[in-house]
Amino acid sequence: MTPTTNVIIDDTTLRDGEQTAGVVFSKREKVTIARMLDSTGVGEIECGIPAMGAEEQASIRTLVDLGLNARLITWNRALVPEIEASIACGVQAVDISLSVSDQMIVHKLRKDRAAVKEQLKVALGFAKQHNLYVSVGGEDASRADLGFLVELMEITRSLGGDRFRFCDTLGIMDPFTIFDKVTFLRRAVPEVDIEVHTHNDLGMATANAIAGVRAGAKFVNTTINGLGERAGNAALEEVVMGLKHACGVETGIDTHRFREMSLFVAKASDRPLSVSKPVVGSRVFAHESGLHADGVIKDPHNYEGFDPAEVGLTRSIVIGKHSGTGGLIERYRGLGIIVGRKLAEPLLELTRATACRRKRDLSNSELMEIYLENETLLKAA
Repeated sequence: MTPTTNVIIDDTTLRDGEQTAGVVFSKREKVTIARMLDSTGVGEIECGIPAMGAEEQASIRTLVDLGLNARLITWNRALVPEIEASIACGVQAVDISLSVSDQMIVHKLRKDRAAVKEQLKVALGFAKQHNLYVSVGGEDASRADLGFLVELMEITRSLGGDRFRFCDTLGIMDPFTIFDKVTFLRRAVPEVDIEVHTHNDLGMATANAIAGVRAGAKFVNTTINGLGERAGNAALEEVVMGLKHACGVETGIDTHRFREMSLFVAKASDRPLSVSKPVVGSRVFAHESGLHADGVIKDPHNYEGFDPAEVGLTRSIVIGKHSGTGGLIERYRGLGIIVGRKLAEPLLELTRATACRRKRDLSNSELMEIYLENETLLKAA
């Protein structure tokens, strides 16, 4: 299979990301996030929910007035008043969401499939009458009957809808199943583009998003740092770098600001960034193990899948319990101290012992202190 090359990122940090329990972005923060996303080349930004009221609508209008290159799209239930609220905000694109699984149709909406189809016809017809770009959002599509999804996609096609959002709302999919389902839908209604929206409840949001793209989805939802309802959504930085380095799929996104963006959103959301967060964590390019440190010093490709500079990070050699002489020599070289192999052995014993007592790796000042305190003894040895 030839990987898709025209993938469009629809980032929903400002909508689903802000739906993370307890997260609120100020208008200024929303503007900064939108500008960051736009500057990296993200093609579409899901920017809010107009039906929430005047304050949300004012924030969306502010984003519209920025004149970004990215298309702004709002989230709405498939209801005419909510679409009207989006039109009043000045956007040209809307997502209209319907519950599509029998579980939700019966036990949440207290309706039947016929009612959902009629709701789609009314809402989509209204949106297209107003010349809007429309994504039809299939809430809980991962638990829906595939035949019913085909019916909804046929309605979408017949009324001029632009794409269908396949939502793994509960985050219960695995990559193999989502690949099969998206493949089936693409073949059943090839005229309608598919978007994948994945949640991380089982830790597979990124894998599922990539599987959807490999199956032919043209659009993929992401959030910075994987923010989102419950366990979150597929992380922008993981999806983009995963597509690039695991699948050979270029999204056109400039990745060099990923670390900067992640730190900003972590602060704005009051959700600290883990040091081991894939792609952008401060220590994902930190090497302590003697074998690994020695290998990466000789050639970074030995233990790094991509250059840390691609995402705004730098490599570090960590001195701790598992360090070897190669890493120690390199770290001291960075401090302006030349340590030969003979001297490195006893020095390594001292640094390892200190790291074990303190239950962590050692800072530059601690390494300097160990060296200076034992310089005479070490040279005598």
